[in-house]
Amino acid sequence: MREEELSPGEPAPRAREPVFLLPGSVSALAIILVLIQFASTMVLNPDGQNMLLYWFAFQPLRIVASLTDPSLALPLLWTPFTHAFLHGGWEHVLINVAWLVIFATPVARRYGTVGMLSLFLVSAAAGAAFFAATTLLEGVYLVGASGGIAGLTGAAIRFIFQPVLVAHHPETGERLVLGRRLASLREVFANPSSRYFTIVWLVLNAAVPLMPAVIGAQLGVAWQAHLGGFIAGFLLVPLFERRLA
Repeated sequence: MREEELSPGEPAPRAREPVFLLPGSVSALAIILVLIQFASTMVLNPDGQNMLLYWFAFQPLRIVASLTDPSLALPLLWTPFTHAFLHGGWEHVLINVAWLVIFATPVARRYGTVGMLSLFLVSAAAGAAFFAATTLLEGVYLVGASGGIAGLTGAAIRFIFQPVLVAHHPETGERLVLGRRLASLREVFANPSSRYFTIVWLVLNAAVPLMPAVIGAQLGVAWQAHLGGFIAGFLLVPLFERRLA
């Protein structure tokens, strides 16, 4: 290792700032989503794309079909999670990646890679469950990371609007920044910022099934997955909380 000496009065060299400030786990997840979309559109032919949907997208009808043919239930072991890595088009995946970057970043910084990915996958599965509750006999597929990202959004709402906690070292008096405390459910709705964000987010998604009566067309948005994922992340995030010293 090379060592250098600085002359008296010579300023120390500044550390190189990273080009991207995203946590590595968030960057990796975003890249994986984009690469899967690239492979599915640029590498697979139509038959291959159909097989990808069949084996890795979530289809609630399989739950009913498996009552007569149990072998049809096999993909239900993984599709509640794997559907989150597939998308219906480039616009779909790019919007989800942008939303992922915004809300996965604070969650990853607070809970680490394992915590962020766990919340993402659990919320994706919860979104799939909500989707199945309303589309059980329709034969439709669910794809997209929206449910998992909604869960990260719900988790982040529990702390990003809270004030920063500051303490002082008992011996040196040094000012120590402890971070933001996880808010209770009451505190979330007592804080105007988190209250309005949560209410607006829930109302907008709950209103999606009513939009055809207003605009005369289906939006093609899996609002059930959004709601299920958000509620899961919102309620389950305390399980990942680290107590502040």
